[in-house]
Amino acid sequence: MENPHFAFFEGLIVPIEEAKISIMTHALHYGTAAFAGLRAYWEADDHQLYLFRPLDHFRRFRASAEMLYIDLPYTPEQLRDIAISLLQREGYHTDTYLRPLVYKSQPTIGVRLHDLTSDIAMFALPFGSYMEHEEGINVTVSSWRRVDDNAIPPRGKICGAYVNSALTKTEATLDGFDDALVLDQEGHVAEASAANFFMVRNGKVITPPVYANILEGITRNTCRTLLLNELCMDIEERPIDRTELFSADEAFLCGTAVQIAAITSVDHHRIGGGVMGPVVKELRRLFFRMVHGKLSHYRHWVEPVYSMEAIH
Repeated sequence: MENPHFAFFEGLIVPIEEAKISIMTHALHYGTAAFAGLRAYWEADDHQLYLFRPLDHFRRFRASAEMLYIDLPYTPEQLRDIAISLLQREGYHTDTYLRPLVYKSQPTIGVRLHDLTSDIAMFALPFGSYMEHEEGINVTVSSWRRVDDNAIPPRGKICGAYVNSALTKTEATLDGFDDALVLDQEGHVAEASAANFFMVRNGKVITPPVYANILEGITRNTCRTLLLNELCMDIEERPIDRTELFSADEAFLCGTAVQIAAITSVDHHRIGGGVMGPVVKELRRLFFRMVHGKLSHYRHWVEPVYSMEAIH
């Protein structure tokens, strides 16, 4: 993986080597930070890099910051412009991942959120597939439970909460699976280690509701839109029992990093025929056409990074 050359740090785009924090930084000790993850897709036909749904990502980024008593000094539009400037400076001609981070930057000891200084950083790097086999992954049901809304807000991308995700992912990987599904405190399916979950059963798409301690994912919202408007499928948001997974005709994970990954087995139980099904296959086709700027009625979701002058 190629390292980035620049970062947005303390209000300026600087060489990545200059973006440094103190070992005493509060966020390093207590996880008092929030992040976002955005993808930009290179389309060779247009010679263009398309940033996917930046305003939606930065609105959620601001909401996550507010959960930590951080008042961001930038609007979503300003953050988008910073992201585009950073990507232009890097000059990538490949699929790219963008990581904004807001954090309690004060060098101090003491557990609290109030009365602390904060700062913002951002960097981007080339990024391909998050999972090796997006067309068919094998998952397990984790022994770890999903962090509860009354403990750490799961609808925010709070850095400290992702220890829960890391424990989940590591357990699954060491046990020979690609990822894991995590149950909420009531024993219903919440999401994967870092992705939302959908399944298809009896011609209907089913996904956990927002009150099941899930991240209100932007790719989740994108998939709902494509399933409703393009595939004309009914979507039901309701609790999903663990054993209902074994009755699914199809299932998939979705998120910025994972994109759309077909699940072909859960705890060694085959899903459908044990291969990617027709709904997920068509959804993936539509999704990748859309993020590469090929679906005109979704062009408002992709932001071109390079100007026409730069392209020519």
